[in-house]
Amino acid sequence: MKNLLSIAMILMTTVIFAQNRNAKASFEVDGVCNMCKERIEKASIKTKGVKSANWDVNTHQLDLIYNEKKTNLNAIKGSVLEAGHDLANTQATDEAYASIHDCCKYRDEEVKDDHKDDKTK
Repeated sequence: MKNLLSIAMILMTTVIFAQNRNAKASFEVDGVCNMCKERIEKASIKTKGVKSANWDVNTHQLDLIYNEKKTNLNAIKGSVLEAGHDLANTQATDEAYASIHDCCKYRDEEVKDDHKDDKTK
């Protein structure tokens, strides 16, 4: 009986700790269009442990659900930077930025202005 109680306690503890793997996070990522959305989300999802990534074109907010045991925010942010998109406090390298499509050059004011009409529809 004593052994059965011990095994039950160990199983309960394991179940409790196993349920707390997923974390949610949000941060700002620069971009201007749905091509950017696809690139940002793909860069996030390719990071092992990311379960969900959704970037909003209007707010520039990237919402994530990820497994903390498999990855961390720095790894996810690194993938987004490598894809050529700036974060609130960190800029992608010039080489990474140069690799994105010309219509996605979010640092260019003219490109931003061209996409303003798309966001209001």
